[in-house]
Order: sequence, then C-alpha cells, then structure tokens
Amino acid sequence: MSGAEEETNAEVPIEDEETGRIEESEESGSDELNPAEEIERLLAEVESLKDQALRAEAEIQNVRRRAERDVQNAHKFGLERLVQQILPVVDSLEKALEAKTSEDDPVIEGVKLTFKLLQDLLTKESIQVVNPLGEPFDPNLHEAMSIVENPDMESNSVFAVVQKGYTLNERLVRPAMVMVTKMPDDKENP
Repeated sequence: MSGAEEETNAEVPIEDEETGRIEESEESGSDELNPAEEIERLLAEVESLKDQALRAEAEIQNVRRRAERDVQNAHKFGLERLVQQILPVVDSLEKALEAKTSEDDPVIEGVKLTFKLLQDLLTKESIQVVNPLGEPFDPNLHEAMSIVENPDMESNSVFAVVQKGYTLNERLVRPAMVMVTKMPDDKENP
C-alpha cells in the first residue's frame, strides 16, 4: 500500500456538535450513506430550507402590510378622541344660536362666526353630521330615545333629533339620539 492510500483509509477525527469533543470515526458500512442517498438527503434539506425562507418572507410581508394598515388607521382615526371632546362645544354653540333673541346682537354674531369656523374645521377633517330627521331609523347610526305614535309619518321613521350624531371618515363617533315613530294602536278593533 502506498502512503496516499493509507491516508484515505485512515480514520479522520470528527467533532461532536453537541459536546464539542473530537471522536474517532468508526468505519462501518451500515452507518455511511452512499452518494445517491446523500444527494437525496441534501436536496430534501435544501427544499425544506427554501420552504422556510418563503414562509419567513410571507410573514414579513404580512407584518409590513399590517403595520401600514395600522399607520393608515392611526392617521385616519387619530382625531376620534379629540372629536368626542369637541362635540359638546359644537352642541352648546348650536343651542346658543337656537336660543338667540336678537339678530343684531354682536355676541350672537360672534357665536355664529365661531360656530361657522368650527363647522368648517369638522368638514375639513372629514367629520360629518348625522342628522336623520324624517329618515328611516338605522340602529347602526341612531340611538332611539323614545317611541312616539304618529299616524302622519311612516312607522319606524325618525320623528325628532334630540342630539345630532357624527362620523369620522365614515366611522361612527357618536350616534344621533332620536325619537322614532310607530303606528298608533287601534283600540277600537278587537
């Protein structure tokens, strides 16, 4: 035997991955994989790693989309708390204008201008008024305060608006408080 042949047949020390110790390999025909089996095993491992990479990439894209949607919603609905706190001011100004005694009063003129500025601001920020007078009752937008018999109006219609509602970018911020009609009960018919 030549020196080169002895080197290839010589035992090669192998480091155990778990313990870190170097172990001598024992030559045994049953433990070794033939090249075709080794290639199959490696190809299966490559496919598994490709699948893991694709799944990781899909998860990253989902997280990115979710984050973008959250940022858009934050921009779109970030004003919701502020709107809820401003609405009583709008209601008060509206009530003050309803209770005015004189058109020439400079205070009333100031309240009108302030109310107009506030309305313009609400419109600019995509805040819409829900004033459903005469419309059919919609429990998604309206809160029924009472039911009133009214033969002149269609049943389940809004008879009066106690307090206007508001939406922010088509999302309900405050429902309209309304009085709803119903048909009168005929007590004469059994």
